[in-house]
Amino acid sequence: MSAACLRLLLLLPLACCVPSPSRPPSRLCKRCCDHPETPAATAQHQIPEVRTVINMTILKGDKGDRGDKGTLGKPGLEGAVGHRGPVGPKGTKGQAGSPGDACKMPHSSFSVGRRKSLHSVDYYQALVFDTVFVNLQQHFNMFKGKFYCYVPGIYFFNVNIHTWNFKETYLHLMHNDKEQVILYAQPSERSIMQSQSVMMDLALNDEVWVRLYKRERENAVYSDDVDVYITFNGYLLAPSVQ
Repeated sequence: MSAACLRLLLLLPLACCVPSPSRPPSRLCKRCCDHPETPAATAQHQIPEVRTVINMTILKGDKGDRGDKGTLGKPGLEGAVGHRGPVGPKGTKGQAGSPGDACKMPHSSFSVGRRKSLHSVDYYQALVFDTVFVNLQQHFNMFKGKFYCYVPGIYFFNVNIHTWNFKETYLHLMHNDKEQVILYAQPSERSIMQSQSVMMDLALNDEVWVRLYKRERENAVYSDDVDVYITFNGYLLAPSVQ
């Protein structure tokens, strides 16, 4: 009996190590140097690779209408100045242009004379004239004996007189109410011609005239109906810059 039990105890470990024929072994016994192989069951359940294919013949259809032009973008930064290019060939001579307007220069001038002698009766007496040689635009007033400035600028004036024997001749060339230059001749037994000239810078509506000035002696200028001995002239040299 004891011998039978001892045999059973020795066979029990061998029975536990034998695999059951109803199920496959959990893993195979391999050597470490063997190459790994994919189990057949794993190869059967591998996920197939999916690739996307675009049919260009479907997408490529008829060309559509052109869309509206978009809004203008912001200007970019200014670039650097480039190098100067080479000089181009000389062009052909162009056609002459149409003539321009003629240069319009302002004018103002006068020249007047007196055929009658004059004796001053007041201390101050304007010398008036009765003969017109030139009176452009009527700037000289014959009734008052005064030139009125309608074109501001630089003017030249000249006065000529003939003295009377044994009488004093004393005149002023006036700018408005102020004496500018004097024309004077002492009494003499011989009559002479006297002249005075000056340039003036005149403003608009200024007056220029000749005035006799009487002192203790009689003041007079000579002339006659045949010849003109007394003249007064003036003209614009340069208009003022506007």
